[in-house]
Amino acid sequence: MKIYVVSGLGADFKVLERLQFPKDHEVVFIDWLIPDNDESFSSYVTRMAEKIDDSEPFYLLGYSFGGIMVQEINLLKPAEKVVILGSIKSDKEKSRLIKMGEITKIPKYIPVNFFNLKTLETYSVFRKFFDPKNPKVNQYFRVTDPYYLKWSVQRITEWRFEQKNNVIQILGDRDIVFPLKNSKPDYIIKGGTHLFPATKYKEVSLLLNKIFI
Repeated sequence: MKIYVVSGLGADFKVLERLQFPKDHEVVFIDWLIPDNDESFSSYVTRMAEKIDDSEPFYLLGYSFGGIMVQEINLLKPAEKVVILGSIKSDKEKSRLIKMGEITKIPKYIPVNFFNLKTLETYSVFRKFFDPKNPKVNQYFRVTDPYYLKWSVQRITEWRFEQKNNVIQILGDRDIVFPLKNSKPDYIIKGGTHLFPATKYKEVSLLLNKIFI
């Protein structure tokens, strides 16, 4: 069976590269697309879902914003199981910061050039936010198209979703992007920051081999 995987906002698959999946399954990584100008979220989800062959059973796995994406894809092309890492199952689990962005609509009015991350020094501003002890944090965020970043931040703040039964949530207990206190995950990674798929890959791999049977 295939496991289709979507990584986090602005992240390539380096953050997930050390995860060990069941050997009898085929892992297929779905790259982020650059949104068309003023593209709706539903249209974007449809384009992302085009890469999935639903003529046979499959699994979905998403990290962070990718967790939101695979849940939306699951509505169009239902998976046997959906696993989300460092992500939320519904809009009710949003952090205060995300809710503030939703209420104030600030992301909508931030100019695109604000997201023009040209140097690694710019990334260092966000390093402490994600994982202050991980020197490799900058290496995980490779998709730096300014419009994609602005568009994605808006979609996260505006996201509305009702939790589905086939979604399995794994969270780190030190994640400040999607705090544990807002959710009731199926599994908790002790000592896990938002980058726990990279820093706690052994624990996560054991869970994935248990879930994807």
